[in-house]
Amino acid sequence: MADQHVPPRRPGDDPGWDASRQPGTPAHQPHPYPRPQPHQPHGYPGQPAPTVSRPQWIGPDGYGAPPAHPGGLPDLDGDGDGPVRRSGRRRALAALGGTAAVVAGGAALALSPQLRGLLGDEAAVAGDATGTTTTDGTAARPSGQRPSTVRTYTEQNESYMGSRAGAALKKNAPKGGRVHSGPAAAAAETKVTVKTVLAKDPALHLARRLTFGPTAAVLADIKERGIDGWVRWQLEPEKIAPTKAELRLAELPTLKLTPQQLRDQRDQLNERGAQPEREMVDATIARQIWSDRQLFEVMVDFWNDFLHVAAEFDGGEVYRNSFDQDVIRKHALGSYPEMLLDANKHPALLLYLNQVDSRADAVNENLARENLELYSVGVDGGYTEADVRQAALLQTGRGVQDGRYVFRPERHYVGKVKILDFTHANNSADPKKAEAAIDAYIAHIALHPSTAKYVAQNLAVRFVSDTPPKSLVDRLAKTYLTNKGRIKPVLLTLFSSSEFWAAVGQKVRRPLEYLVATYRTLGVSPEAAPNHDNGDNQRTPYARGLRQVHDKLRELGHYPMGQPTPDGYPDVYVAWTSAGTMVNGWNEANELLAAYRTTFTFTRPEKLVTNPPATAGAYVDALARRLVRQKLTDKERALVLDVAGVSAGTRVDATFDGAITAVARAILASPQHHLR
Repeated sequence: MADQHVPPRRPGDDPGWDASRQPGTPAHQPHPYPRPQPHQPHGYPGQPAPTVSRPQWIGPDGYGAPPAHPGGLPDLDGDGDGPVRRSGRRRALAALGGTAAVVAGGAALALSPQLRGLLGDEAAVAGDATGTTTTDGTAARPSGQRPSTVRTYTEQNESYMGSRAGAALKKNAPKGGRVHSGPAAAAAETKVTVKTVLAKDPALHLARRLTFGPTAAVLADIKERGIDGWVRWQLEPEKIAPTKAELRLAELPTLKLTPQQLRDQRDQLNERGAQPEREMVDATIARQIWSDRQLFEVMVDFWNDFLHVAAEFDGGEVYRNSFDQDVIRKHALGSYPEMLLDANKHPALLLYLNQVDSRADAVNENLARENLELYSVGVDGGYTEADVRQAALLQTGRGVQDGRYVFRPERHYVGKVKILDFTHANNSADPKKAEAAIDAYIAHIALHPSTAKYVAQNLAVRFVSDTPPKSLVDRLAKTYLTNKGRIKPVLLTLFSSSEFWAAVGQKVRRPLEYLVATYRTLGVSPEAAPNHDNGDNQRTPYARGLRQVHDKLRELGHYPMGQPTPDGYPDVYVAWTSAGTMVNGWNEANELLAAYRTTFTFTRPEKLVTNPPATAGAYVDALARRLVRQKLTDKERALVLDVAGVSAGTRVDATFDGAITAVARAILASPQHHLR
């Protein structure tokens, strides 16, 4: 149903129109959606958040949803083999996936009951790492108290890590370190002591963390430029030429349209079935797979979770692509204070968080709260409910009219405000002075020490470990403040720190990262296959192929800008433990290997290795070097051979005697592909 389209509403015509509010929600309700309890995921806008007492199943159908397949798991084979071989293949493949789930950090992670059932006693020995958590408090937070003290909710990644799995991970994470003269020096002088199945190869580690997946071209570039040269090159994306796949994004007709053009051409776009908010996501996926500006795209993904505005909300079809271009991408490697300032004047954020409704005599606190809780100091940053109220009063007057940001002085509260350690007379309704007061506040919180720590913590989680050492977070926060929120110096400090290089294999790919890495390692080409028949479809094969990837990521519950609530996606492994999601990813890898998706061109699995060895064991070794850039451990190698039902010395042809697709998929189900 990828091509279905709901005609967009025309936002911005009514000065009091609220694009985020769901039907039936009072216009000036402080929050249109419930706030989460500790260890409780956000609910959808307008829906109650689920009540849970332990980390939730997050599968293809979202939070708390049961597996979509009878018996708990989708098919692991789909190859039509006889029952005996299929059963053995299923168990071997599940064992590989189970290994992937427990090897991160050398400790048991949160395996789902379904996957533990497949693995039997071995998984039982690993332990039920989900653990249990409790909630403390209610959704009501007394004015004057700090949310972090009342503890009615907590920072998202931290809440997921409050389990036995999180404690186990922390034991295996790097404990501390120091900064070196540069990334290359840090790589050379850092000894990797953590338990991991990944090769302790600095070039591979760099490629796994700073891109969406190593490729032969990326590794060749690192070798040619050196670690320092490659990092410097990636930090200047404007000097990196667009790839052919990026140039072909012109085939997505709405990408270059301004919000005004999108409003004016609404009817024509509807007739063509164009969906601007989805084409933006399609383009993001294309860049993640094929762009050479990989670090830039990783940072765009990071900021889209940190300063999150969902792709799809009433108004998103008009404004979200502009927010992507003019806020996130504009500042992704620039200045976070400037990003936050621009965001707070952008129609997408103002509509998404109901700021268009807020006025001095009827204050809406949504944007003020998220500016503090999610976009700057964080829930532990020291603010109180009184601070939220004061910030909401100060920010009144900002809104949207005729598709553009507008300031309405008649709606602005005039009077002294105090928020954290920021004070301002705010004694004028003059638009320039009133806006200057708001901007001064936004700039202040963007450079607050708590913001520096919060940004540093999130960057360390993204690039280093789900439980990064305090030494690194403190170092990054200091660099952030010293450089007034500029991002490149912070990243250089991170990549020059021994903690980064010591953390090999300490991150598990989330569903999007797994699928994009699979496309990259298989060398999928954006050109349509020779046998593709586009029929009379109005969209090009490239546009259709991107939407197919997009739709698959929706099934997996993780696609760019897909989180409906403003907290963005969690960035820790225990938030994504789902057998259904894992197996769905493996099955998609099988689809790619079998070249069923003709909108793109795929290398046949028997062609992945040039001049493949004649014996099964050597062939598996060669295929592993091609797909995961290293040999498998003896255990994983034996499991892969079990998938084919052969021994290491068995002579096989280029098709692995007909099992090459299953063997390749098994390698892509291994820890070596799940970890980064």
